[in-house]
Order: sequence, then structure tokens, then C-alpha cells
Amino acid sequence: MNNFKFSDSSRIRMSGVDARLIRIANRAIQISRVDFGIPKHGGRRSRKVQLSLFVDKKSKCDGLDNISNHQKGIALDVYAYVDGKASWDEYHLSMVACAMLQAASELGYKLKWGGLWKSWQDMPHFELDE
Repeated sequence: MNNFKFSDSSRIRMSGVDARLIRIANRAIQISRVDFGIPKHGGRRSRKVQLSLFVDKKSKCDGLDNISNHQKGIALDVYAYVDGKASWDEYHLSMVACAMLQAASELGYKLKWGGLWKSWQDMPHFELDE
């Protein structure tokens, strides 16, 4: 076990996210070998925020015609927290993914990780597989 826990900011950023995904994240932070958190706009997103991310080429979903799973509350983005700062390093995110996927399995939920997508990789991204 580790002593990792979500910051107040990360907990606030999970507001509005499906309770199953929050349970997965809470279990994952307990078993992860790498600390992690939820970035700004990493949880549930408004249409306006989603459109802004699309315009900035940070998302493939425009939030209007192509609705993001973040808008539905069934997606969550993470960052690794290493040496006192956010890390988007593939190794660190892969370690977090191991914990997220293990937690989902333990809890009986199906979870998709963007790091395994064939068309493009979105390593910080997780979503419920409904």
C-alpha cells in the first residue's frame, strides 16, 4: 500500500462524474505505484469547455455534433504526480493505467483506457465501457 490520496482540487474536478468511475479512481489511488491526480477539465465538461478544447486541438469532440464522454460524465483524465509535479510521461501514465484497470476489474466494471486505442493514443483518458 501507499499513502497517496487525491488533493482537494482533484476531488472537486471529479464532481459530476459517474459514481462508478469515482469508485475506480479511489481504489486505484490506493494501489497505484505512481501518485496521480485529475487535471483541470479532466472530469465532467460543459459544452462550452468541450468546444474550447476542440478548437485548441486538445480533443477530437466538438461538444456539439460529436459529444464527448466527458460531457456525459463517464470519462476521466488523469496525470501522474512525480517528484512534486505533474507528469505526462508514458511510463508514469502506464503505471497509473495499471492501477485504474486493476481497480475496475476488482470492482466489476468495464473500463477503456485511451492508451490502448488503435486509431490514436490518449494516455491520460479513461472511460466506462457501457
